Amino acid sequence: MKTILAGAILALGVALSSTAADAKGCIKGAIVGGVAGHYTVHHGMIGAAVGCYIGRKEAKRAERQRELQRQQPQQTHTQPQ
Repeated sequence: MKTILAGAILALGVALSSTAADAKGCIKGAIVGGVAGHYTVHHGMIGAAVGCYIGRKEAKRAERQRELQRQQPQQTHTQPQ
């Protein structure tokens, strides 16, 4: 239990010390990774670090996908007469 709490505090401290764009996806990933790491291999801190990394990668990928969709021109659908 102490490991989970320490991991959550560490993840929160890292998230608050960085900019908002850098922390996007990190907190959610760190919480999930910390809990999973604690219960599977009893290494919650490692799980939190890996979860933060994966969460940030996923958030960046989603942001790139949204940017690509915004850049594509809007096509209007006309029906033939």
